[in-house]
Amino acid sequence: MQMKLNRLILLVVLSSLVACQPENAPYFAEISTKFGIMKFKLFDETPKHRDNFIKLAKQKYYDGLLFHRVIEGFMIQGGDPDSKTAKPGDELGNGGPEYTIQQEILFPKFIHKRGMLAAARIGNQQNPEKASSGSQFYIVQGKTRTQDELREIALKRSDVLREEIFNRMVAKYKDSLDLVSFSTSNSEKEALQRRIMAKVDEEFATKPLFTWSDEQIKTYTTIGGTPQLDGEYTIFGEMINGFSVLDSIAGQKTDLNNRPVVDLKMRIKIVRK
Repeated sequence: MQMKLNRLILLVVLSSLVACQPENAPYFAEISTKFGIMKFKLFDETPKHRDNFIKLAKQKYYDGLLFHRVIEGFMIQGGDPDSKTAKPGDELGNGGPEYTIQQEILFPKFIHKRGMLAAARIGNQQNPEKASSGSQFYIVQGKTRTQDELREIALKRSDVLREEIFNRMVAKYKDSLDLVSFSTSNSEKEALQRRIMAKVDEEFATKPLFTWSDEQIKTYTTIGGTPQLDGEYTIFGEMINGFSVLDSIAGQKTDLNNRPVVDLKMRIKIVRK
């Protein structure tokens, strides 16, 4: 009789705890591996990625999948469903559900500091909208950077932006360029080229310079990360514990495709505390 009463009291207490949990309580993801658990807070500011990750985790989509791409000093990547049945040596990284997720890139609010959780995607050439993979993700390990290295990265990113604008302008004026290419007048070609470059300069001048705040620079020079990825991929979560697990995975021996020689399986659980 006493045992039944104790169980009843326990159920009442547990029910009260659940009832007291606020509806807007943040979501957390626990990624379990043979090295331990990494816990992440999922960002409400990226709801499409948060909700998709929660949905797949609750469906146990990730359970048994591998961290199939590991680069020490850079990141660890997983979430390819093909990895669940992959044989040793199989090349991975192309699998996923038959959808992508609209990008939610929030730079400079979120940067690629050590421990950030972000969505993988295919490259800009085939994916100019920077849409994210439906399931694949990566966790930043990174490394510390000097201020000179950060300045160099910022300059390169500005060059990339200018090139993207130039390529877009060339595509826009393709018909005109094709037309003058058959012209014998160099002056016509040069005049069109000057107009295109003026348009490039005009648009580039409206874009903010790629840079980081003093606090973010301090983060990259002391904690580390992968600043070269900022503004290119959606970051949707942040590690709150388990950094030693991240380092253990990143330090594993890999093959020529950066796949760990010994399979590293994962299991993901969603919690709200």
